[in-house]
Amino acid sequence: MSIQVKLRHVTCYTYERPVALGPQVVRLRPAAHCRTPILGYAMKVTPGDKDHFINWQQDPHGNFLARLVFPKPVKEFSVEIDLTADLVVSNPFDFFLEPSAENFPFKYDAEMAKELMPFLETKEDEPLLEEFMKGIDLKSVRTVDFLVALNLKLFERVKYLIRLEPGVQTPEETLEKGSGSCRDSAWLLVHVLRRLGLAARFVSGYLVQLAPDRKNLDGPSGPEKDFTDLHAWCEV
Repeated sequence: MSIQVKLRHVTCYTYERPVALGPQVVRLRPAAHCRTPILGYAMKVTPGDKDHFINWQQDPHGNFLARLVFPKPVKEFSVEIDLTADLVVSNPFDFFLEPSAENFPFKYDAEMAKELMPFLETKEDEPLLEEFMKGIDLKSVRTVDFLVALNLKLFERVKYLIRLEPGVQTPEETLEKGSGSCRDSAWLLVHVLRRLGLAARFVSGYLVQLAPDRKNLDGPSGPEKDFTDLHAWCEV
């Protein structure tokens, strides 16, 4: 049995006087390959349809982008997203691995490595990250078991906290502070995996919990209100 939830995301800017806006790119539409079925999606833009042009595009990774152009100055710019999601029960381990990747460490074949090159890019001169890497056991083990152990190691090393400041901490900042939000831990994990030769990328979306485990930031918590928040994670 699944549960359907409706999510509303509003971003609004108001100005003291009319301003000229350059092209605005909105990245608030679920990717076609997301695991959760999206039953309905709608986007409302202010100023209305007669006062803007919209072109839907896709980036190289299959993400939908709405490019908005406003021919006249505006005093308000807002984007309202309404979507309905079907929270079906799924097994996170319901996937298969190629035989060559069932055990870690492994190497991608030449063709696959070429396609995954953007997701294998790393940075130099990260001493704290290099030190963290030294504590990772690299003995041969089932790949799934290795990833579970790596997540546990990161969980023990970085304390989760709610961080309202914009942007994402660098891996060095997260390790130095020993704390970070979901986006900070996800970005750290991306860098760790890439240094291990595993292609990884940063993913953003929403977290919906029918039974909240912490107080909501923008209103009442408890059975009368589900907990929904922006969320980020890592795909490998």
